[in-house]
Amino acid sequence: MDTYETASHGVPQTARHIAPAFIRAGFPCVRVQSAPEPPAVYRSSRPTLENYAANIVHDGDLDRTLKELAPYRPTAVVAGGEYGVAFADVLSEALGLPSSNGTRLSEARRDKALMTEAVSAAGLRTARQLRVETEAELVAWHRETGGRIVVKPLRSAGGDGVSFCDTPRESAEAFRRLMGSPDVFAATNTAVLAQEYLVGTEYIVNTASLDGQHHAAEIWRSSRYSVNGVTDMSGACYIVPRRGEVQDALVEYAFAVLDALEIRNGPAHVELKMTPQGPCLIEAGARLSGGDLPYYAQLATGESQLDWAVDAYLRPRRFLARRGEPYEIDRYFAWVALISPVEGKLSGYRDIERITSMESFRELWQLTRPGDRIVPTVDDTTYPVIINLMHEVEEIVIRDMGTIRYLDGMGFYDIAQ
Repeated sequence: MDTYETASHGVPQTARHIAPAFIRAGFPCVRVQSAPEPPAVYRSSRPTLENYAANIVHDGDLDRTLKELAPYRPTAVVAGGEYGVAFADVLSEALGLPSSNGTRLSEARRDKALMTEAVSAAGLRTARQLRVETEAELVAWHRETGGRIVVKPLRSAGGDGVSFCDTPRESAEAFRRLMGSPDVFAATNTAVLAQEYLVGTEYIVNTASLDGQHHAAEIWRSSRYSVNGVTDMSGACYIVPRRGEVQDALVEYAFAVLDALEIRNGPAHVELKMTPQGPCLIEAGARLSGGDLPYYAQLATGESQLDWAVDAYLRPRRFLARRGEPYEIDRYFAWVALISPVEGKLSGYRDIERITSMESFRELWQLTRPGDRIVPTVDDTTYPVIINLMHEVEEIVIRDMGTIRYLDGMGFYDIAQ
C-alpha cells in the first residue's frame, strides 16, 4: 500500500524494504496506490516497481480494485506509510483477510483526537485535549487549562504544523496558521487539536502483532531541543535495550494502546512520553515506523519490526513461539539531525570532515546541498543534514552525538552574502 520510498527531503524510508522482505519469505508483492495522484510530499519518490508483480492504482472504485487484485490471491495488506493506513484497513477488510484490523476504529487510528479518546476510554492515562474549530474556543480552553499546550493538525505527520504555546495569544496564532491550510498530505485543516503539554522523555515502541498477541521489536529514545522557536524539536534518536524498568513500563502501556485501538495484526508505531506519572501517549500509527528505523534496528540487533511483521503475516507459529524474546544490541545505533539556525543560500558546511572522521560515523545524508537555499529547521522536513552513527560501544555513540551537537550552530554554516 503506497510504498513511497523516500520522503520529499530525500531520506530513504522504511517502505523500500517491505517488498524485498516478503519476497525473501517466498511471497511476491503487489503494490496498490490508494489514489491516482499522491500528495506533494511523495511526488519526488519513486517506488522500485521491479519488486512488484503488479502496480494497481485505486481510482475510488473498490470493486474494480478488488477485481484487479483477485488473481493474486492476497495473503496480507501492509500499509507502506501513514498515507496508506486508512485504505489498507478498507482493503484488508473487503478481502476478508484474517490479518485485518477491521475498519471499526480505522478513524481513531488516524485522527489524533479520536485516538486519544479511544485510549482514554480504555482506562489509560492520556493528555487532556480539545478538538476545536474556532479561535475563541481554543483561547478559552487554554486560559482554563493554563501552562503550555500543544496545537497541531488532526491527521498530519512528521511534525507538520505542531506548535508549543505558552500563552492563549500564541495558541490563537497557531490556530490561524493551521485552519484552512493544507497538511502534509494535502488535506485541508478544518479543525485543530489542542492538548496539554507532556513533560518527560520521549520514546518510540515499534511492535508487531498476531491476533492480539503483541511483540516489542525495538525501542528508541529521542533527544529533543528547544530551538528556532520550537519546543521539543526532535534532533536525535537512538536504540535502547529492551529490558529495564522504564522499558517494561513503556511496553506494557504501548500494548494496551494497541488493544484500545484494535490493532490486532501487523506492525504498529507508538510514540509516548515517560512522564513523572508514568507513560502517556503522544500518538500511534498502524504501520511500520518511518525514518528507516526498522532497517537501522536490523543493523543494531539483527532483526527488526519488519522481520517480526513478516513472521506474523506468513509464519504465525514462529512468531508465537518467539514472541516476547528480548532483542540484544550488537551495535549501538543513532541518527542525529543537524538543526539549522540560518536562512539564505548555502555555500557549504564548515567542519563537516570532523563529523565524517568520528569513530562511530557510518553515513551522512546532505538534504540541503551547497548552492541550495537553507532555512531554519522547524520540523522533520527541514533538517539540512542527517548523520547515522554506529559502534559496538554505546558510550562512543553517545559521545559522538554530543560532539555533533557541539559543532552544529551558527558557525557551522557558510551562507553566501
